Amino acid sequence: MSKQAPTLEDVAREAGVSRATVSRVVNGVRNVDPAIQQLVRQAIERTGYAPNRAARALVTRRAETIALVVCGAGDPPHDTHEAFAARAFADPFFGRVVSGVVGFLRPRSMHPVLMFAESAEDRHEVLTYLRQGRADGALVVSTHADDPLPALLAEANLPAVLFARPARPTPLSYVDLDHRDGGRLAAEHLLARGCRRPASVAGPLAVTASQERLAGFRDTMARNGHPYLPVAEGGFTLDSGVAAMGQLLDEHPDVDGVFAANDLMAQGACQILRERGRRVPDDVAVIGFDDSGIALSCRPPLTTIRQPVEQMAAEMVRILDEHITGERLEPTCVVFDPELIVRETA
Repeated sequence: MSKQAPTLEDVAREAGVSRATVSRVVNGVRNVDPAIQQLVRQAIERTGYAPNRAARALVTRRAETIALVVCGAGDPPHDTHEAFAARAFADPFFGRVVSGVVGFLRPRSMHPVLMFAESAEDRHEVLTYLRQGRADGALVVSTHADDPLPALLAEANLPAVLFARPARPTPLSYVDLDHRDGGRLAAEHLLARGCRRPASVAGPLAVTASQERLAGFRDTMARNGHPYLPVAEGGFTLDSGVAAMGQLLDEHPDVDGVFAANDLMAQGACQILRERGRRVPDDVAVIGFDDSGIALSCRPPLTTIRQPVEQMAAEMVRILDEHITGERLEPTCVVFDPELIVRETA
């Protein structure tokens, strides 16, 4: 005869609290003492109790699901779902966003649903999914300034938080980094090393973050006597970093310091520099951006500007939860500070 599944009463007896207290913890009610919450969670683990999600949804009127929406409108045109998804999963940045989101949701018994929205049909599907209550809100990671999804979400009055400030004024909350300050930190470090012929491997210049990183780097260099800065545009990929650095070396063979707008392109820059017989950092100093796992696997280990992606993603979920519960009615923003991480390439 099969063993009966543990009940709320079993958890209450194990924790030494009332059934009502266990119910409040399971349903995410906020006015429960943290110490009691911990007792109840430990009792849930010991008893093996699994909440009935359907019954819980009837009580809370929440799906306990968050849509994690990745957008790439126009990048590149006529892209297939498969190609777009493959690029997203290959990017260390996206993996760090997922890690931060899951790390915040897991202790709260909530789950992310991954959705791609690179076409008008996809965007309609996202809006329908949210309107039907199949997810409580959306976390939007968009790679293009002209992405229409943020405005559509705002017009529909659906709970959503963006990763990065929208290019056009949109009444949605967002989390971002001071990218311009990151460019400044990179410039100051190269200048302190004595670099006299700096250059940059920029990210896609249609992306606001790329524009800001380059602007911070360029402005700081200009204030320190470098009015002209060679720039080659990359695509945030390893191969584009190789190509852009090769272009810079062809056109400016005396370059002695490079700021790449992400770690993958910096790794590509280091690769082509080695192939061309340039020592890093003795002949050419290289700085990346993000402080992803690539920075440590790069040879030599990469000096980079840290973007705390996991913390930023977790903050997105926290803000979204406040919108969903009604604790926060107006849009807000949180802007994180970058940090210079010095290793061996600069």
